[in-house]
Amino acid sequence: MDKSIYTYNYGQLLRLLVASRQRVGMTQVDVAKALNETQTFISKCERGERRLDVVELRMWCAALGIRFSSLMQEFEECSLPALRK
Repeated sequence: MDKSIYTYNYGQLLRLLVASRQRVGMTQVDVAKALNETQTFISKCERGERRLDVVELRMWCAALGIRFSSLMQEFEECSLPALRK
């Protein structure tokens, strides 16, 4: 099994995070402030240079004002076919 950070599905998750951030009208700086992190940290996470664990992902959703379960549902819908391969 490949490390998850290098998989198609992890890339899909990151694309959803970026799209969600943009949809709610937040910048990387806004998210960084909400998470008490740096903009560089946010950028590295969004580009896949730094892996997010499930707890961090949940906090990220809270910072965006979206439900973690909603993000996971969207993720499941966009990545499910790739999981079956």
